Amino acid sequence: MRKELVEKINRINLEFYQTFANSFSATRGRVQPGVRKILESLPGSGSWLDIGCGNGTLAEAFVGQGRQGMYFGFDASKPLVSDARESISQMELPSGLDIQFEVIDFLEEGWREQVPGFDWRGAFLFAALHHVPGKGQRQELVCEINSLLGEKAELYLSVWQVQKSPRLVRRLVPWSEVDIDGTEVDEGDVLMDWRGEAEGEPDERGIRYVHIFTEDELSDLGEACGFAVEDSFYSDGKEGNLGLYQVWLKK
Repeated sequence: MRKELVEKINRINLEFYQTFANSFSATRGRVQPGVRKILESLPGSGSWLDIGCGNGTLAEAFVGQGRQGMYFGFDASKPLVSDARESISQMELPSGLDIQFEVIDFLEEGWREQVPGFDWRGAFLFAALHHVPGKGQRQELVCEINSLLGEKAELYLSVWQVQKSPRLVRRLVPWSEVDIDGTEVDEGDVLMDWRGEAEGEPDERGIRYVHIFTEDELSDLGEACGFAVEDSFYSDGKEGNLGLYQVWLKK
């Protein structure tokens, strides 16, 4: 995909999560079943990165489970990070759990320097990678994440499977709506609409980019960046298949 096109799609998603953060956050009040499954398998302590943390529901789950250690969540959306900070400020944190949030755009050059230099036990990349356009940009991001993690650390991630939901398929919109030639994007690239309902948000619909991964495609990406795929499963949604989850071990 052309560099100029990648940058244009990046701006579309960044604008969406700045403009429609309130209504989006209102639909994300708890972690997904697939995320809960992963949390149940983790040790109760350690230092963890939450990449693309959104409004902080994963941090809230950390508090609810009485975890110990360091949680550092970051996201490019200032309003979502603000929601995360506000929610956590109203909770009583377990003794020994440190939670921090920062506004960091992992698509900006030098983003890694903004992440604290902990010996990270592992990282989470839930419902974020599918918003990154371009195979090259996705690989660069995943390889950078690998460089942040300690030896034998794990990366837990999920991507949407939009094509498995008739309701979500009906929300796909043509590329012409954002003045992009659909023949220039990659296979699996789609646009989804959003109707904001929160106070202060524009009446017009929002649009965001999503890349629909195949299971092999996602596995190949991990392998290309020095990870071994330990597990792969589907979860979430009425049929339990709206999210593709994988667990990657740093080699």
